[in-house]
Amino acid sequence: MSLTFLLTSLVIVATPGTGALYTLAAGLTRGARASVLAAFACTVGTVPHLVAAITGLAAVLHASGVAFAVIKYAGVAYLLWMAWSTWRDTDALTVDEGERPAVSRRKVLAEGVTLNLLNPKVTIFFFAFLPQFVPAGSPGALPRMLLLSAVFMAMTFVVFAAYGVGAAAVRDKVLARPRLVARIRKAFAATFAALGARLAFESR
Repeated sequence: MSLTFLLTSLVIVATPGTGALYTLAAGLTRGARASVLAAFACTVGTVPHLVAAITGLAAVLHASGVAFAVIKYAGVAYLLWMAWSTWRDTDALTVDEGERPAVSRRKVLAEGVTLNLLNPKVTIFFFAFLPQFVPAGSPGALPRMLLLSAVFMAMTFVVFAAYGVGAAAVRDKVLARPRLVARIRKAFAATFAALGARLAFESR
């Protein structure tokens, strides 16, 4: 496994995006456990993209403008919905002791998986980036592809969880300042909207 792959993957994972933002929000709203669960959900959301890359579906997505556009705009719509609901929900950054843990866990899992599932750029990443480190036609290409993908996903989970746990560590101090809470809530909403707008203008 090359150092180039590890360093490049780390840069890609550590660069703030929808997954990192979501785990940060989970850490602030629900605590450290929820942030780790959110990181896990975002990581699981990359599995369908990996399957698409291995089976060749990513090539279809890359070649078909319509297929790419459908997934892209579904992702845009979901990000804008996240922005709108976060902006309107004044309880988005408050301690909710009444919410049942099972319901909260299901919600975090569903949202985290959906965020990455509706991101066509993740599919293109698996299709265009990982194969560069797997020589075409080489023996054991599939196991090597799976190994590199597993390393990338493990790195994703660790980095995202670190973001979330870090946010959870300052949770009590943040929630003790109502004005700061309101600003953070609006900042999350604006960032979700900005990410949706950026995705809307991205091409294959």
